Amino acid sequence: MLRLLIFPWFIVAVAATQTLAYDHNIWNVLLDRHVQALDGGKVTAVDYRGMANDREMLAEYLQQLAGVSQKQFEALPGDDQLAFLINAYNAWTVELILTDYPDIDSIKDLGSFFQSPWEKRFADLLGKKRTLDEIEHDLIRGSGRYNEPRIHFAVNCASIGCPALKTEAYTGTALERQLEEATTLFLADRSRNRLKEDTLEISSIFKWYREDFETGWRGADTLPQFLALYQDSLRLSDAESKKLAAGDIDIDFLQYDWSLNSIGNINP
Repeated sequence: MLRLLIFPWFIVAVAATQTLAYDHNIWNVLLDRHVQALDGGKVTAVDYRGMANDREMLAEYLQQLAGVSQKQFEALPGDDQLAFLINAYNAWTVELILTDYPDIDSIKDLGSFFQSPWEKRFADLLGKKRTLDEIEHDLIRGSGRYNEPRIHFAVNCASIGCPALKTEAYTGTALERQLEEATTLFLADRSRNRLKEDTLEISSIFKWYREDFETGWRGADTLPQFLALYQDSLRLSDAESKKLAAGDIDIDFLQYDWSLNSIGNINP
């Protein structure tokens, strides 16, 4: 028998397994209102002015996230945990941009010589004030729980070079579809990933996080093998895909565009 219990900041479905489900509805509404999909969703542009106008809603959502204890988080199924952390990273990144918007051209403007913007300790999450680096590299990548290379196409650094900020919140029940969609759309973006003559030119994300794509996920032990899994998105022929998986296609990493991913900055 299923019972619904309502707590502050939590809507919980309690079944025999005692699992919890977190409601990301506020974040979903904000994304639907203020993120514009371009080029079939390969790229999205953020209306930061609109986000600023709805900053009270964003603050409410961030407060909800902050109200989740470590114990409550641990009670979530793995997919719900990962969706929670992805949404938290993206929402706190938007909040960071809004601290100096519109007087900002890049998220890097919010850093200093001594501290990058990803090292600022400002995000209340799971009982601590955390940095964006901690959320991504400790809670998501460094936890050893998820072994999920596709998170790199889901977390968004508010830059044009980043994979698109999704127009919907991530959820545990839809996570597999959402991650696969984010991955295929990013790899299908020819401005960031393309075969040019005999060289595969790809985003620098694959250089920075190469080790995450070489963990045996879906049988891929090397970066070329991971990329070959997405031959359709990369528009590779069967022969090209086999060459790539064998390491017989050169790979170059493209320069990353750190310009703000705002409406008006992006030309699809």
